[in-house]
Amino acid sequence: MKQAAPRCIRMHEADNVAIVANDGGLAAGAVLPGGPALRERIPQGHKVALADIPAGGEVRRYDVVIGRALADIAAGRWVHERLLAMPAAACLSELPGPGGRARPLPPLDGFTFEGYRNADGSVGTRNLLAITQTVQCVAGVARIAAERIRAELLPRYPQVDGVVALEHSYGCGVAIDAPDAVIPIRTLRNIALNPNFGGEVMLVSLGCEKLQPQRLMPPGVIPVVVDTADDRGLDVVTLQDERHVGFMSMVDAVVRQAVPHLERLNARRRETVPASELVVGVQCGGSDAFSGVTANPAVGFCTDLLVRAGATVMFSETTEVRDAVDQLTARAVDAEVAQAITREMAWYDGYLQRGSVDRSANTTPGNKAGGLSNIVEKAMGSIVKSGSAPIAGVLRPGEKLPRGGRGLFYAATPASDFICGTLQLAAGMNLHVFTTGRGTPYGLAEVPVIKVGTRTELARRWHDLIDLNAGRIADGEATVQELGWELFRLMLDVASGRTRTWAERWKLHNALVLFNPAPVT
Repeated sequence: MKQAAPRCIRMHEADNVAIVANDGGLAAGAVLPGGPALRERIPQGHKVALADIPAGGEVRRYDVVIGRALADIAAGRWVHERLLAMPAAACLSELPGPGGRARPLPPLDGFTFEGYRNADGSVGTRNLLAITQTVQCVAGVARIAAERIRAELLPRYPQVDGVVALEHSYGCGVAIDAPDAVIPIRTLRNIALNPNFGGEVMLVSLGCEKLQPQRLMPPGVIPVVVDTADDRGLDVVTLQDERHVGFMSMVDAVVRQAVPHLERLNARRRETVPASELVVGVQCGGSDAFSGVTANPAVGFCTDLLVRAGATVMFSETTEVRDAVDQLTARAVDAEVAQAITREMAWYDGYLQRGSVDRSANTTPGNKAGGLSNIVEKAMGSIVKSGSAPIAGVLRPGEKLPRGGRGLFYAATPASDFICGTLQLAAGMNLHVFTTGRGTPYGLAEVPVIKVGTRTELARRWHDLIDLNAGRIADGEATVQELGWELFRLMLDVASGRTRTWAERWKLHNALVLFNPAPVT
């Protein structure tokens, strides 16, 4: 079989490195188009020096200094993390303010999807019954009750898409009054109010836990009616209640509790709504050097399309945008938003320092095996998911999007896939986009997750897990713009229920993982 011609990808004309694009990498002696011959074998996605770089010299990718050479690096050499000293993080007191770099995008009209309108004005893309829990202690009961509801009740309610037991690890054994305890508590509260649950909130409590039902759902959020059914109130089954004799009594109570909620959910029907009702969370995981070349730029282009259509898009992952913070503050719509971005970066810097680490702890062995030398390089590829629109607002971890909020939001979260997804759920997303280069079977039970692969080889190998192959961009078969439009149209189909993602088809999902920076007792 004929060997493919050597290919490399250079992100900016000022870059002195490029990544090897060929499947399987390139052997020593391969001559790059218009560039040097390789002095050693370089794996796919890894960087090759395009010119001699002296010790202490800048190594540039994306026209950004991603490191300084620890020794002389000859043209054609493999440039990896062991040859680079990582730059210091940007000083948060010397950031540019809003300067008009991000201009409002022209509107995009005429796009719709079929969604479920909620009484609070939000729109769901799925019609799910959620079983909220105050504490991990009740998770087993809720899980078994959910299994029975699926088997015994759901066949009678064909308009209901499923049952989700919102299992988590919080609720007791924690410093419930610590200042940072507000983060997991408001996260759980706001997840229960996610648009895909139709405003139907049912709750299972143990009884003795620190996070009592009234604290999780205080008056004014949803009326609390303990152990009784109310048309629009919150129903609470308390397992320690004396009326429950034996395990099945507890399970039976949860199953009975589900009936009025299922009846109301089953009466709902999809209706045509504008694309502006989409609330999309974008995230990457298992990133490689192609993430910032193919999948994330396509998502970024799609982000701009969504914002133009009046939709809401959230990007997150604090450590993965920290090194691009100057780009973020410059794109803020006003000084208040720029200050909020700086506030969240500073808070997270302090959080990491308390753990005796910094942002460099982010990169994984898989990231490095995929060609990402350090967090600076990873951040430059991650930030492009946010597109080019002005940043309209900032959310603290666990906060919900403001009513009527539209546009691009920075939702401050850890970069952990599972915590980020959990916090974006709390913010109110009704559709999730997840890019991956190394591959991950990530999914969420609460919202559809569209997985975008960075490389054709991954999409081919994981043909029944990856929903969209952005590797075609690197292959020269499609442009970023074409893939962005394809993703946009796929989102409308998935949101409408016309298309199910692979994760939905397999019923493949990860557990909720709360961000709890407060002490555990």
